[in-house]
Amino acid sequence: MKVLVTAKRVVDYNVNVRVLSDHSGVDLNNVKMSVNPFDEIAIEEAVRLKEAGSAEEVIVVSIGPTACQEQIRTALALGADRGILVETNEDMQPLAIAKVLKALVDKESPELIILGKQAIDGDNSQTGQMLAALAGYAQATFANNVEIGDGSATVTREIDGGLETITVKLPAIITTDLRLNEPRYASLPNIMKAKKKPVDKYTPEELGVEVAPRVKTLKVVPPAAREPGIIVDSVEELVDKLRNQAKVIP
Repeated sequence: MKVLVTAKRVVDYNVNVRVLSDHSGVDLNNVKMSVNPFDEIAIEEAVRLKEAGSAEEVIVVSIGPTACQEQIRTALALGADRGILVETNEDMQPLAIAKVLKALVDKESPELIILGKQAIDGDNSQTGQMLAALAGYAQATFANNVEIGDGSATVTREIDGGLETITVKLPAIITTDLRLNEPRYASLPNIMKAKKKPVDKYTPEELGVEVAPRVKTLKVVPPAAREPGIIVDSVEELVDKLRNQAKVIP
């Protein structure tokens, strides 16, 4: 079985994001970039399937500027076999990403596609579902557990009411939730080996995909600053402030 996973380049989750002075977007100058954390979970799951003998090859895909090769090499160091970079400087939105992935699915014919449920930059949680619609594949989103059977995958999903277990026929698309697994760290020998693993490069034009943005960002502003809290010396003072200032106690 061939498994295709994604590795989106995003601002590292430990970075304090700054907005540009003209409010046109986020300041990315000299900012640490990393693999989207939910995609790290997808990569880990694909590698575990390979280690268990359920998959033969893991292909990692990143879509964006040339610098995305860094995230591809990270995924290769974690155990993926080869990478694909679809190089573009366009602002890639969920539908455009789904169309590019659909073109790669047609080219590579993977039996399983695993994506993070969302990216921490846009938080859209749309690409996996859009790809499933475009490809006509079954989908199992927000995966908490994945078991591969004979031509099928049994997935436990995280839903608002608890957990739901479904079985989908392969080929299928799975999106990962936080509790699916804990991604490993790349060892130094694997980092060195990753430098020699192949990475194919395409452009959206070569894949026959139109990726022009359909949504325009008008303005980006930081959240309003929170007022500082206060320290009270007694329960009585707390109750007094809740009653007279916050007016939450009648």
